[in-house]
Amino acid sequence: MSIEQLAETALAMVAPGKGIIAIDESNATIAKRFAGVGIENTEEHRRAYRELLLTTPKLGDYISGAILYDETIRQSTKDGVPFARLMAERGMIPGIKVDKGTFPLAGCPGEVVTEGLDGLRARLEEYYKLGARFAKWRAVINIGDDIPSGTCIDSNAHALARYAALCQEQGIVPMVEPEVIMDGSHDIETCFEVTEVTLRSLFASLYEHSVMLEGTILKASMVLPGSTCAEQATVEEVAAATLQCLKATVPATLPGIVFLSGGQSDEAATAHLNAMNQMGPNPWPLSFSYGRAMQSAALKLWSQDLAGNVAAAQATVYARARDNGLAALGQWQAAA
Repeated sequence: MSIEQLAETALAMVAPGKGIIAIDESNATIAKRFAGVGIENTEEHRRAYRELLLTTPKLGDYISGAILYDETIRQSTKDGVPFARLMAERGMIPGIKVDKGTFPLAGCPGEVVTEGLDGLRARLEEYYKLGARFAKWRAVINIGDDIPSGTCIDSNAHALARYAALCQEQGIVPMVEPEVIMDGSHDIETCFEVTEVTLRSLFASLYEHSVMLEGTILKASMVLPGSTCAEQATVEEVAAATLQCLKATVPATLPGIVFLSGGQSDEAATAHLNAMNQMGPNPWPLSFSYGRAMQSAALKLWSQDLAGNVAAAQATVYARARDNGLAALGQWQAAA
């Protein structure tokens, strides 16, 4: 695939008023989500839940694509239509999570590195045949006493760059996700500093590995005070700090940035995105790639009646997609 085709896919992922729904939870992670609402973690329940999400009527009005898990991209609707084909028919781009999760970083207590590069070329080749046109790799940067270290930041940036280069080799748009975790008591200034250093390291590594930025999407965390910080920030403060950090580190050639919700409440994630777009124009489209902030209400509703509450659960998914789609244009208004 040429850089023009990669760039075309990347731009479609951040089309005006559209964003990404992340339904790439591992089986272990979705087991925790299911357990929280009393659903047995079976393959059929996972398949049925993902079908509920992907078949939400008019979802494509506000959702440009979905990140799937390895199991999910191989599954089909109850009528036998592969999920990737269903998405393509509905104007949504199939994506795939390809990392193998985080593991302790040797020599760096309290820090982790994402693994999964071994065999990645072959896996990407298979995922392309299964219909995937973009992929996601998540790095985790924790803030704490004397962390993150430069070793942790650079190790994760290097892995993200190697993954991105392999993706583009196979005609797949890489979504690079260096998540700065909001757990902790740090203030917003500390989050700003860590996010800035992380992004500088990431883009330096992408350059070193000849990754074409025109065919790459950044999945970024917002600049937020830690969840247990005594002094929380206003919506406007978060939006202004996040924009300042991104403008200082992210090249304007990037097709777009999507944000993760990262443990924020549904409304906070939407409000922060909306405020950033109202502060524009910005060098790149700013949109969303939310998981829990798109699904949590639907999962709770579906759990109460797996057969009878599908339509009601889908209505909440559509409402969240619409709200975030409006926020990606700076046109969302909070309920009175």
